[in-house]
This record gives sequence, C-alpha cells and structure tokens, in this order.
Amino acid sequence: MGATTDLAAGSPARSTDTVVTRFAPSPTGFLHLGGARTALFNLLYARHHGGEFLLRIEDTDRARSTQPAIDAILAGMRWLGLDWDGEPVFQFARADRHAAVAQEMVANGHAYRCYLTQDELAAMRAAAQAAKTPLRIRSPWRDRTDHPADQPYVVRLKAPTEGATTIRDLVQGEVTVQNGELDDLVLLRSDGTPTYMLAVVVDDHDMGVTHVIRGDDHLNNAFRQFPIIRAMGWPEPTYAHIPLIHGADGAKLSKRHGAVGIEAYRDEMGILPEAFDNYLLRLGWGHGDDEIISREQATEWFDLAGVGKSPSRFDIKKLENLNGHYIRMADDERLADLVAGKLDFEHDDTRRAVLTRAMPALKPRAANINEMADGAAFLFHTRPIAMDEAAAALLNADSAPILNAAHAALDAANEWDTETLESAVRRVAEEQGVKLGQVAQPLRAALTGRKTSPGIFDVLVLLGRDESLARLADAAARLNARKDDQ
Repeated sequence: MGATTDLAAGSPARSTDTVVTRFAPSPTGFLHLGGARTALFNLLYARHHGGEFLLRIEDTDRARSTQPAIDAILAGMRWLGLDWDGEPVFQFARADRHAAVAQEMVANGHAYRCYLTQDELAAMRAAAQAAKTPLRIRSPWRDRTDHPADQPYVVRLKAPTEGATTIRDLVQGEVTVQNGELDDLVLLRSDGTPTYMLAVVVDDHDMGVTHVIRGDDHLNNAFRQFPIIRAMGWPEPTYAHIPLIHGADGAKLSKRHGAVGIEAYRDEMGILPEAFDNYLLRLGWGHGDDEIISREQATEWFDLAGVGKSPSRFDIKKLENLNGHYIRMADDERLADLVAGKLDFEHDDTRRAVLTRAMPALKPRAANINEMADGAAFLFHTRPIAMDEAAAALLNADSAPILNAAHAALDAANEWDTETLESAVRRVAEEQGVKLGQVAQPLRAALTGRKTSPGIFDVLVLLGRDESLARLADAAARLNARKDDQ
C-alpha cells in the first residue's frame, strides 16, 4: 500500500503570502450565471486578502472558441465590475509551454508515450461497458521502452495506483479518493497539442495561483490534476469547490431558469450591475441576515467559510426585488441615460433632461429599467396620444363631465406643483360627488393613454401646464366626437 498524499488547505502554495486567484472561462459561449458568480467569489477572496485576481481565457478548444464569445465574456465582466489584474492570459498561446512540461514528465518517469490504437481503445471501452465498470485506462505501454518508430502516440500521465489522495477543500471539507480510481489521462494528443487537464495545471502554476475557487463539478478534476503537480515538484494550490446553482424548482439550471448570457440580464431584463452582483453574492454565501450588501461590504466580509455546501437556487423574482431596491437608490441622471437608451434617444439632451426630472416619480414603481422606460414613454407621446384599450374604456359618457370640470379647475390653478394640483382635483371630486380615484382614473387615461402610470399629480407636473391641458382638451374632443357619432 502506497503512502497517502495530503493536500492540506493551510499549506502555503508560494513562498510569498500573497493570495492569487483566477477565473478561467472557456470562450465557447456566453458568460453565464454560474461563471459570473465564480468570478465574483474569486475577486472578493483576493481583494479581501489584499491579493491578486487574474483572468485566463481557456481557448484550447479551437473548433468552438470564438472571438465574439471572448468579447462577450470581457464585456460582461466589465459590466459587473469584476476587474481583473494585469492582462488576460490566453491558454492556446501557451501550448508550447504545456507540451514542454509533458515532455519533461516523460523524461522524469511520471508520464509515458502510449501507442494504443483507436481499435484497442474501443475494445477497452467495450469491455468496461460489458463489465459495467468505469473506463480507467492502464495502458500496456506504461512501462515499456520498445517504442515503435514512426507511429503516432499520445503522452499519458503515469497516475499513482496505490494509496489515496486527500484534499482539505475550504468549502467541501476533507475529501479522499483512492488512487486506484484514477486513470492515466492524456497530457498530449497524437498531434502534439496539450489537453485541458495539463494546460490548467501548468497555467495555474506559472500564473502563481494560490487558491483555485471553482464549481464543484471540477472536484474530481482536482484529484486527476494533482499527480501532475506532484510530478513537477510544484507547490499545490488550496482548493475551494463551490456547489452549483439550481433553478427555483431544485432542478439543474437551464435556459428556462435563467441560464442565459449576462448581457441578457442587462439588455433584455433591465437589471443593474450592482443588483446582479448583490444577488450573485447571496447565491450560496451569506453574512448573517444581511441581504443588501455593497461591493465594499462584500470585500470586507467575504470568506469561504460562508459558502454553503448545498446548491443554491436561482429565483428571478428575488433578483427583480433586489433590482428595484437598487433602482430606488441609483442616481437620477444615470437612470435617465439607461432609460434613454431603451427609448432610442440617448443622444437627445432635451429628452434626457426630461427623464432625469421624471426619475423621482418613476423609480418607486419600477423593478427594472424596462419598466421605467415603459412608464416614461407617455412623456414623449405626440398629440393626440394613442390610447390602449383599458384607457379608452375609462373615457366614456360618465367621465365627460368629470374631465371637463378637471380641465377648468386645472386651467385656473395659480401654481403648477403637486400640492396645488392635488387640491384642485380634490375639489373637483367633492363638487362632482365622487371619490378621488374616479377623477384620477379618467385623468390618467387622458394624459398618458394608459390605465396605469406614476401618481397623477406627478404626471401633471412632468407634462407641464400646456401639454396637460392640451391632452385633456383632446380627450374632451374625442368624447364629443363619439357623442356626435351616436
């Protein structure tokens, strides 16, 4: 029985005390929810310890890696404020270094040239399936030196066969795997290109990574990668494998749960980056009962002891509620710029000024930027404004005298502020013998073309005296025309 290899979490991974973490996405698709959370946790852990947070683009899959995906990943990280240190490292550009390490491992006896053919591998696979056992390749070439000339080969790791490896993971706790369960994984393909397993280990070492914080779907990889680290005599990193994110129903996260690119939350759902950051932070990590946590607080408080061992559940409603809070806290000019972009007049300074002025009325009602844009659209309607079906139904014979009385009262107002306008409309309700809502509803329809809007007195102030009275006159004319048609 061989000796047990122990990856102690507290052992220093470098001669320096500097903590170095990394985020290493594969540019075969968008930056998704889980990836963004992994990047955030790596950033916060590094910043909490005064260390460095590095970015590596793992683009070794040349057939699926694309420049648009790389651009989307970088843009998504910048939007979320996941600011990495230094320049991104591109894994494919380091292929020669990876290959050199593999050849060094061959030279020191920790790897070997394997000449198994595809037919032989297929037979081994079929035998494992027939026996209903996992395929663990122990090549007959493991200890042979009679290498055939001019035949293709791969370089395989000479994995340990006895003993066990234990990882003291900062999230999962102590995890042990019997070395006999490991296989001789391929380090170099027959065309001389390195595999992912080799490239990751070499890059982490060369980048000085001290803490590998990633999804727990990579936990098994840690045991397969450690023999490479040992073979090279490199210091081992500290591991922290984070449980994955599930949907609200407990199932594996999919597109129907929200597993879309980060840009969709920004562009299609109208989420603010600080709200998304806060929500990601609370997906699997906690600090007491705190729910609203700023980046500064997160940096101060974050530790891996606060990460739970169970999968967290994504809930779009909680994200929207959190987003509503951050909208209410956000700067009005910034929100106006975002809404202007949704309404396609971000370069119109006059309209942006109108939006800025409208923000105090729009913010309390909105859970996202889209709702704010929808709620602000009435400000820019041209007369006569279009009516949706619900608003049109409020403008009828019963509301005609109310609208006429409201028009007269508002026209006589000495000041055009919410207090004065509210007093005028309340007097109309009293004089007409109706409740305030029975005046406000047709007023809202006439002024906005909608059944819902910001508070009616805010609407009047935002539209201004002339536009408000003109829209009310338009509504009265529409009612009169309808009466004449009858």
